[in-house]
Amino acid sequence: VPVDGSHWLSMREVLDILGQKGHEVVVVAPDVSLHIKPSKNFVMKMYSVPYTLEEMEKDFKAFFHVAFEEGSFFERFFRVFEGIKRLTNFGVAS
Repeated sequence: VPVDGSHWLSMREVLDILGQKGHEVVVVAPDVSLHIKPSKNFVMKMYSVPYTLEEMEKDFKAFFHVAFEEGSFFERFFRVFEGIKRLTNFGVAS
């Protein structure tokens, strides 16, 4: 499952240990990623996605910026909801 956040960071430790113990580990990941990077402990297989790293970074930064914006509860709620939809689209496209 392509995930590029805390799930990957936790899984990476497990994969590194498995690789160090002699297991053959293959990671299949999108070619655009914030955190999923090659390692000597596993083989990377990349596939293309219909978005750029710049687009992904822009939407993530915009999403986190919303947390500090002012407005009523409902205005902020709907901005966060829209941000979650945009970020979810990256996972769906992957």
